[in-house]
Amino acid sequence: MALFFPARSACAFDTTGERRFAERLEKKLEDDYLCWFNVPIGPKALQPDFMVLHPNRGILILEVKDWKIDTIHSITKGEAQLKVGGELKTDKNPLTQARVYALEAAVLLQKDGLLKQTSGAYKGNLIMPYGWGVVLTNITRKLFEEHQLGAVIDEGRVICQDEMLESTSAEDFQQRLWEMFHQVFPCYLSQEQVNRVRYHLYPEVRINVDSGQFGLLTEAQAPMPSLLKVMDLQQEQLARSLGHGHRVIHGVAGSGKTMILGYRSQYLAALSNKPILVLCYNKSLASRLQQVIQKSQMGEKIEVQHFHGWCAQLLKRHQVNVAEGSGQYFQRQVTSTIDAVQTGRIDHHQYAAILIDEAHDFESDWFKVVVPLLDPQTDALLVLYDDAQSIYKNKKTLGFTFSSVGIQARGRTTVLRTNYRNTLEILMVAKHFAQTLFITTDEQQEDQIPTLNPDSAGRRGDMPEIHHFASAQDEWRYIAERIGQLIGLGLSPDKIAILYRSGHQAESAEKALALNGIAFASTRDDSAKRYLFSAEPSVKIVSMFSSKGLEFDTVFIAHLNQMPNKKTELESEARLLYVAMTRAIETLVFTYHGSSEFTERVQQAIAHADAL
Repeated sequence: MALFFPARSACAFDTTGERRFAERLEKKLEDDYLCWFNVPIGPKALQPDFMVLHPNRGILILEVKDWKIDTIHSITKGEAQLKVGGELKTDKNPLTQARVYALEAAVLLQKDGLLKQTSGAYKGNLIMPYGWGVVLTNITRKLFEEHQLGAVIDEGRVICQDEMLESTSAEDFQQRLWEMFHQVFPCYLSQEQVNRVRYHLYPEVRINVDSGQFGLLTEAQAPMPSLLKVMDLQQEQLARSLGHGHRVIHGVAGSGKTMILGYRSQYLAALSNKPILVLCYNKSLASRLQQVIQKSQMGEKIEVQHFHGWCAQLLKRHQVNVAEGSGQYFQRQVTSTIDAVQTGRIDHHQYAAILIDEAHDFESDWFKVVVPLLDPQTDALLVLYDDAQSIYKNKKTLGFTFSSVGIQARGRTTVLRTNYRNTLEILMVAKHFAQTLFITTDEQQEDQIPTLNPDSAGRRGDMPEIHHFASAQDEWRYIAERIGQLIGLGLSPDKIAILYRSGHQAESAEKALALNGIAFASTRDDSAKRYLFSAEPSVKIVSMFSSKGLEFDTVFIAHLNQMPNKKTELESEARLLYVAMTRAIETLVFTYHGSSEFTERVQQAIAHADAL
């Protein structure tokens, strides 16, 4: 079965013929076929009805027409005159139109040296065949021939009504498709080459590895690195298929949840007049999302906030005071916001869409603020979570169902199990550590939180390191010197992080880096969290709590012997360390100067991974 973008169930077909033909493509093609419906191609945003890609066949562009034979008044190779409601209307010849789209796609792809033939008579030409054709969903082959339509539409480049029946064999259907190619030659596209095709034709799947930007990027904004970075096929299909209504994505760490959130927020912003709201729990992630999204084409229309900061802004904007009374200020702030929403002092329906990251750390009452502020006309709510990263207030489960707080997403929940962030070695160590303490694979109801066991994308790297030192001072000296070496070798300070469990560790890290003349930004000062990524390049000193949602090439975790914290539940401490481990993209380094349960468990996890 072919893979569709968007998923066929989410496609907005203009005609019944398009819907019927899409069903034939999906069911009569094997699962290594990729089909895009009505998705713009390249910088000119040309919009063919269908593009079909097969690694051993090439690219085929198809235009679909529901014309009936008696509605065609006249047709040339340039245009058609159609009888519609007693009037003549002009349309393009669909074969000419498909040809223009196919040639434009070929020109885009030929810019890439790795998609061109390097030797022989056709050196410099595209490495894959490409073709174009027309689907006439209401005209049989007999009628096509009787009315001599072959004079203006090449009969070999047409699929007629009786050639796309449900009873048509898959072999005959596919043969009709591949007869549309003018040239046929052997083609063996690797996955890397398929990704390069997607990079050029569909800019919205591009990812800028250096800046962290994602989606809707030009070639200048996301130049091709030696290792091409694009959304994987599941991520692209999901991003394009979310559609209207409430949606839930449950994904493991590093599965691309935040990337999909960024893509979705920009897509919705382009369609909406009202602002788009992106919410998360911690300030550091809000800072990172804000930095990335505000650089996007639609950044001005997207508001990025951590939940408590957003509540404060709502109250200020609507001139509502925080209620007096006992309890922490932040709690009274949330209660005041809920009350103001319920009594109408805060306007409802302010946002065209609301996207929530870190939903596993949200309280049920918070949704009493969120849901009423969503415009019911668009009703675009996206919720993302990962139970394994639930690290606040000793939460092991969500504690409520999504439906109980107004999120109607039954049947619209997607699970992402593949971790793309970490190398196989880092993920193996993190998984083995977590499995001994909290990771389970028990599935629960779809609007609750099951804990997922992540799968690896298979990217290889160095085994995580663990180093023992005689004292804490020796640890910090080693870490600072190692960071200095990495920067000296050309690694940007922004791609290096020290993750800490307690404030005194952060203070020691700051002193060690300052002593070595290394610029840093620290979350030890709570007010600095929102500016973590807005300054000049610097090493990030980030609490394990604040690191959630972030990623760095190299991560140092010091004083491992001071975990688990004796005042905190063992499983909660394990979740916290798991989050810290999975922030590392390439290199993960532990240091310690004593022993604890976690030093032993991490050593065992590294030994286990190294033995496999």
